[in-house]
Amino acid sequence: MLVVDDDRHLRRILATNLRIAGFDALEAGDSKAALAALDTYVPDIVLLDVTLPLVDGFELCRRIRRHPTCSHVPVMMLTARGETEDQVKGFAAGADDYIVKPFRPQEMLARVNAKIRRVESDSSLQPLTRLPGNVAIAAEVAKRLQRGEPLCVLYLDLDNFKAFNDVYGFVQGDEAIRLTAQVLVDAVRRNDDGGFVGHIGGDDFIAVTNTLERARAIGTEMIATFDREVRSLYSETDLKRGYIESHDRRGALARFPIIAISIALVSTLIRPIGTYQEIGEIAAELKAHAKAQPGSVLVTDKRRA
Repeated sequence: MLVVDDDRHLRRILATNLRIAGFDALEAGDSKAALAALDTYVPDIVLLDVTLPLVDGFELCRRIRRHPTCSHVPVMMLTARGETEDQVKGFAAGADDYIVKPFRPQEMLARVNAKIRRVESDSSLQPLTRLPGNVAIAAEVAKRLQRGEPLCVLYLDLDNFKAFNDVYGFVQGDEAIRLTAQVLVDAVRRNDDGGFVGHIGGDDFIAVTNTLERARAIGTEMIATFDREVRSLYSETDLKRGYIESHDRRGALARFPIIAISIALVSTLIRPIGTYQEIGEIAAELKAHAKAQPGSVLVTDKRRA
């Protein structure tokens, strides 16, 4: 849980009640501290006071909804105001629930538990990376297409991942997936605070932004960081020779280079695109072209309608 309230006394009471109920509770006294916490953790719910210094709770809620990894996190707003106008404003900002001070701890805990149960039953988060999965990805892309917003989509997957998994095992393979997720999240966060990151499944990921410049910056940074960091997953022996040995799909012993990353960039700024499925079909062609090249590659769709 993340508790955001500038009233230190009330914040401690809320956090203490959550801990007594068995939750881990983080505390933040303003929007800056809250966003810093969200850059490190993905909470199950945010308890957010409306009245905050620097940026009020409504604006912070909107920023949470644009956060690369926490846009899906439920937000329960806390306020001393009972006016319908404030509640409507909170829901418009993206809040999931609203509770008016003063309230009994039992009511707060009941609402928190109900919201978590609903999220667990409806969630499409990938368990390994805690990133939005296919349902949330399709919804995000469809929403942007319906609004007519400029759309730049990066599709990413790993080259030589199966061989790495076979040689180093699934535990180390999971580390490669987590590394990919973290590098992508960091690249999006640095280049577009309104970007979206999703985990399609396995070693396939997606990032969504709104300009070609940002998309290329994300892809370029992703490749540079990934190529450097992935080396930590290999033994010194394999790094020195530059490959591992494993069996290919025909069962023959073969050499596989260090894991690389292929990225396909598809955009409505290049050609008209109407559906998420169409984006996926274009990306599949581009990734096939990328995988035919050695090392990590970013390939951009250039075919204009």
